[in-house]
Amino acid sequence: MKMHNFSAGPCVLPSIVYSQAAEAVLNFENSGLSILEISHRSSAFVAVLEEARDLVLKLMNLDASQYSALFLQGSASMEFLRVPVNLMRSKAAYINTGTWSTKAIAEARAFGEVAVIASSADRNFSYIPTDFIVDSQFDYLHFTSNNTIYGTQFTAVPQASVPLVCDMSSDIFSRVLDFSAFDVIYAGVQKNIGPAGSSLVVVKNEVLGKTGRSIPSMLDYQQHLNHDNLYHTANVFGVYTSLLNLRWLNDLGGVAAIEAKNEEKANRLYRAIDGLDMITGMAEREFRSKMNATFRFKDNSLDAVFDECCRQANIVNIKGHRNVGGYRASMYNALPIESVDVLVQVLEQLKHKA
Repeated sequence: MKMHNFSAGPCVLPSIVYSQAAEAVLNFENSGLSILEISHRSSAFVAVLEEARDLVLKLMNLDASQYSALFLQGSASMEFLRVPVNLMRSKAAYINTGTWSTKAIAEARAFGEVAVIASSADRNFSYIPTDFIVDSQFDYLHFTSNNTIYGTQFTAVPQASVPLVCDMSSDIFSRVLDFSAFDVIYAGVQKNIGPAGSSLVVVKNEVLGKTGRSIPSMLDYQQHLNHDNLYHTANVFGVYTSLLNLRWLNDLGGVAAIEAKNEEKANRLYRAIDGLDMITGMAEREFRSKMNATFRFKDNSLDAVFDECCRQANIVNIKGHRNVGGYRASMYNALPIESVDVLVQVLEQLKHKA
């Protein structure tokens, strides 16, 4: 049975990644061992980890002599704390565009002084603030590039004279950016990279070691770099599956190739949303996310009808986040365009039921 999975995360991965990962669970590279039982310090896994880290920098077109990639545990929520621990000396600037940036701000405030220089909370996070000033006094500027719950996305990289930090969890590797504009990029891997439970951190080496204090070892990016990303037991299966997905993306033609596919998926769905009077998009058009389309029906009685139509069409995980309601169609890299077409067909059917 073909399911159309619009989950906001953990999300769909390419079918070839599933098959290759499943094979490795039984017999990793004809070793007679499962990927689940090999040592994280074995030469076989070290090769996996090194290739995955190298591919991250290649796909971002970053210089390996200036940037490093780390696969760490704790998902993006752990980075909410690790970022200020590694970068904050006295005060940091944050842009608040939703639930995840709110959580990042709370963690940073538990550690040091935070200035929220811009926020879209006044309109229920339905837009991206663009009118703000970043003072050079700040140790860094933090923002969340894509907001899964509210369906908004930065269309341009904020300009700042201080180090730039981005939570890119839900749109990493989905579009071409000048990744060299960032000093730290982090992401939970469960959107466009791999299975849940890990985070990817890409850091410009020169920004580390400037806080003037001792950092707890497990929170210290430099400590992990000094040990080649093997300071403690790695998430072996998570890193391996992430590598398979990074290979898939690279073979496809890289970030530029997947961006074209993502644009087409988003355009098809938003055309349907805008063309149906019974639907209201929840994000302001100028700031709509290409990854997470949020919408609701003007007549709540259509919810039950839509839910049943989705069930019959094998559409799953389409409900909006519990904090906002409505519906959310997450269109990460591996979601086939055919799934978007099925969703559009279901929405079109509702014209005759409204």
